[in-house]
Amino acid sequence: MTQASRIAPPVQTTPATARLMFALDATMSRQPTWDRARDLQAGMFEEAARLGGLAVRLVYFRGLDECRASPWVEDPRRLAGLMAKVGCEGGHTQIRKVLSAAREAAGAGGLKALVYVGDCVEEDIDLLCARAGELALLGVPVFLFQEGNDPVAARAFGEIARLTRGVHLAFDHRSAAELAGLLRAVAAYAAGGLGGLEQLGRRGNAGARLLLSHISPG
Repeated sequence: MTQASRIAPPVQTTPATARLMFALDATMSRQPTWDRARDLQAGMFEEAARLGGLAVRLVYFRGLDECRASPWVEDPRRLAGLMAKVGCEGGHTQIRKVLSAAREAAGAGGLKALVYVGDCVEEDIDLLCARAGELALLGVPVFLFQEGNDPVAARAFGEIARLTRGVHLAFDHRSAAELAGLLRAVAAYAAGGLGGLEQLGRRGNAGARLLLSHISPG
């Protein structure tokens, strides 16, 4: 795992308004590990349902120009069903569209965090950072989980995390269980803030303890 950037606690709102955007790179480079990643991501949805008061929107891109977003969903079974229908297709990354969608959601209110899972970056990093800066002004941290060790992706993801006071972590098949714990921790953070994260940490979740160690008090 790479070192995480420091993140700030989200602004508290009523539980009914808490929202988490979960975005995926569904291009062909991720096909070999897609099924495993889909299973891991289901744990985040389960944690969101256990805590309650959290709506999740699934966003994914693939192909030449396909970038889709689901409705806001609170039932993890619906989210799992949506994930099951998504398959990988060849194409370039569309991370800027993901960041723009998060900016729009943040402007509407209630967005606590953006989670992104991907393995590469094929876009202008400065343009991505400009979008990330807009999210930072809206108080939305970005949690970026990088599959593999592509250096360009690592540089871009690290900078987005720094700008938004989020977290960038790399994972592979050997750290799959750690990713599952981190995704659960992000759901707890989005649904319940520091209290939700601390509660998950007391249940023995190592991902929650890792995120807590990087949260800035101010």
